[in-house]
Amino acid sequence: MSKPQYTISLFSVLLLAPLPALPAAEVKPVKPNLVVILVDDMGYGDIGPFGSKMNRTPNLDRMAAEGMKLTSFYAAPVCTPSRAQMMTGCYAKRVSLPDVIFPSCPIGISAKEHTVAELLQKQGYASMAIGKWHLGDQPEFLPTRHGFDHYFGLPYSNDMGGTGKPDPEGNVRPPLPLLRDNQVMETPADQDTLTARYTEEAVKFITTHKKQPFFLYFPHTAVHVPLHPGKQFRGKSANGTYGDWVEEVGCVLATLKKLKLDSKTLVLFTSDNGPWLTQGTNGGVAGPLRGGKRSTWEGGMREPTIARWPGKISPGSSCDAPMSEIDVLPTLVKLAGGTVPTDHPIDGKDIWPVLAGQTQESPHDALFYFNGNKLEAVRSGPWKLAIAPQALFNKPGGDIEIVPHTGPRLYNLDTDIGERTDVATQHPDIVARLLRCVARMDADLGTKGTGPGVRPPDRVANPKPLLKRIATEYD
Repeated sequence: MSKPQYTISLFSVLLLAPLPALPAAEVKPVKPNLVVILVDDMGYGDIGPFGSKMNRTPNLDRMAAEGMKLTSFYAAPVCTPSRAQMMTGCYAKRVSLPDVIFPSCPIGISAKEHTVAELLQKQGYASMAIGKWHLGDQPEFLPTRHGFDHYFGLPYSNDMGGTGKPDPEGNVRPPLPLLRDNQVMETPADQDTLTARYTEEAVKFITTHKKQPFFLYFPHTAVHVPLHPGKQFRGKSANGTYGDWVEEVGCVLATLKKLKLDSKTLVLFTSDNGPWLTQGTNGGVAGPLRGGKRSTWEGGMREPTIARWPGKISPGSSCDAPMSEIDVLPTLVKLAGGTVPTDHPIDGKDIWPVLAGQTQESPHDALFYFNGNKLEAVRSGPWKLAIAPQALFNKPGGDIEIVPHTGPRLYNLDTDIGERTDVATQHPDIVARLLRCVARMDADLGTKGTGPGVRPPDRVANPKPLLKRIATEYD
C-alpha cells in the first residue's frame, strides 16, 4: 500500500500560495547641481538683460533668455554683509557682520552659524568656493572651515593688498594673497590672470564632479577696483577698462551644456551690492535706480539677478517679487532634500515656488534695508519706507549728498523706481503698516543699537597677516 503524498501536497500548496508583497524600491529624487555666481560691485544697469547698451554680455543675455530675471532681488550696501547674508540666510546684523572686514581683523563668521555649504555637504554635495570670500581672513574663518571642500581665491577685496610692513598707523597689510584651501600660494596675486584662473578652476571642479551633486559658489573679484581685465579682453569693449572686465565675467553655462548637466543644474547670477559710483568711469551704473554702493537707496542694494534651470524655470520669464540673497540658503537646502536647522532663527525664505513659476508673490511680508547696524528703510510689496537719512555717494572724489529727512519717506517702486516722489502724506495707512514692521524688527535686531536677536561673531586673540605659509594646524 502506497504512502499518502502529504509532502508533495504541502509543497504544491506552497508553490500555489501567493508570495508576500515585497516593498517597492525606493526612488530617490535626483539632487540638482547648484551654482551661485556673485559679482563684485556690478550695477543694476551694467548687463544687457537689465538694459545696458554699453557692455556686451552675451553669456548673461543667453542666461536670461533661457531663465528668469529677478528684478527686485536685494543684497547689502557693501561686500562683507552681502556675503554673510548669502552664506547664512540671515541679515548681516543678525550674525554680527554688518560692516566691511579688513585684513588681519580679529572677527569673522562664527562656527556656530550653519552655512549653505555646510548644510549641502550633509546632503552629499561636493563643494567649492572660487573667488572673493571676505568673511574673515584668519584660518578659523576661511571657507574650508565652513563647509567647503576646497577654496581658491582672495580672502578679501582686491584693493586691500599692502607691503607687509606697518603703515604710519601701525597696521600691517600683507601683499594681496591668493589662497588654495588654507595655503597662501601667491603674493601678490597676479590680478591680470585672476578671472581666467577662476574660470579654469570652476570648469575643472564641475568636470571632476559631474557624476555627483555639486555646489559651486563663485564670488568673482571682478568688477571691484582696481580693474584687471585679462589680456584677451583688454581694450576690446566699447566701455573702457570697466567694460572690458564686465565682458570677461562670463558664466559656466558652456561647460554645463558640454557635460549635459543643464537639465539638473540651477544657476543663480547676482551682485553683492550696487555700483561704486565714486569711481567714475571705473565704476558701474545703476540704470533707472537711484544711488549706488554704500547706500540703502535701490541702486545700492537692488541687484541684476538671473536664475536658470532648463526644464524647471520658464525661459525668458521675469518676476518683480521682492526677494533677497538671504533666501539662497533655505532655497538651495530644500532643493537638495535637506532641512534648515531650527536651533537658531534665520531670515531667509524658500523662493523656489517663485522661481518655478508657481507664484508671483514674495514670501516676505517685508524686507529690511540695513546700513551697518542701522535700519534705514523697509519694503513691502511695491512700497518702500525710508525711516532715516540716506546718503548718496554719487560723484568721483567721494562727495556725499544727504537727502533732506524730515520724517518717513514713502515711495511706490512700481511707479517710481527712481525714488523721486515722496507719497507718505497721501498714504498714511501704508506708512503706519510699515512702521509696525519697523517696530517688529526693532524688537528683534534693533534699528540702531543691538537687539536680542543678534548673535556674536567668532573672534581670535592674536590675528596675523596671511603670508606665504601653510596654516598647518588647520589643514
